[in-house]
Amino acid sequence: MIKLSRSRLELFLDCPRCFWLEMNKGVRRPQPAPYTINSAIDNLLKEEFDECRRSGKVHYLLKRYGFNVSLYNGEELNEWRDSFTGIRFEHKKTDFLVYGAVDDIWVNPEGELVVVDFKATGANEYKIYDNYRRQMEIYQWLLLANRYKVSSIGYFIFAKVNKRNGFSEGRLSFDLFIESCQGDSCWVEDALIAARETFDGEIPPYKQDCPYCQFIQGSR
Repeated sequence: MIKLSRSRLELFLDCPRCFWLEMNKGVRRPQPAPYTINSAIDNLLKEEFDECRRSGKVHYLLKRYGFNVSLYNGEELNEWRDSFTGIRFEHKKTDFLVYGAVDDIWVNPEGELVVVDFKATGANEYKIYDNYRRQMEIYQWLLLANRYKVSSIGYFIFAKVNKRNGFSEGRLSFDLFIESCQGDSCWVEDALIAARETFDGEIPPYKQDCPYCQFIQGSR
């Protein structure tokens, strides 16, 4: 069984050659600087929602948006959040162990699990990028593959830096927003099969619009 993370499947969609090199040769793209502030905000939001789980209180964001949801409290949640385990599924057709770590899970009135992802940004505007949507759809697919009832609607909680308030006495404020995302995970199955074919095959050609492929070509 070959481990395939959600981020590696996204890598395959971005550039099959980079995917092949990482999976077969261990050659990874240069890693960006760690997003420590983003990770800190993720952890703080998780702590906030977990405190509501323990106390039974409704989170202030859910009150503000008038959401009729409850916080998932299954014992699996800690495992699903762990980046080394995540939600896992053994995909027999490809022999991939597919996994991905969620930020949070809610439950709607229909008893469906709702995927929630936290994003932090310092930009003036925030948006749901295509790779954000695919990230959520992979999580939805993993839950469905594990026979859970899953809502096709997920949510992103954006923490946007409030630049108007400045940086007073070492304190930086954030505004929080919730945006819904209509997911459709039907593409994941075909993507996994295509990724396995690429993994088993010869190294793919350079991709013209991949900056990493272009850099390697230009440095030769």
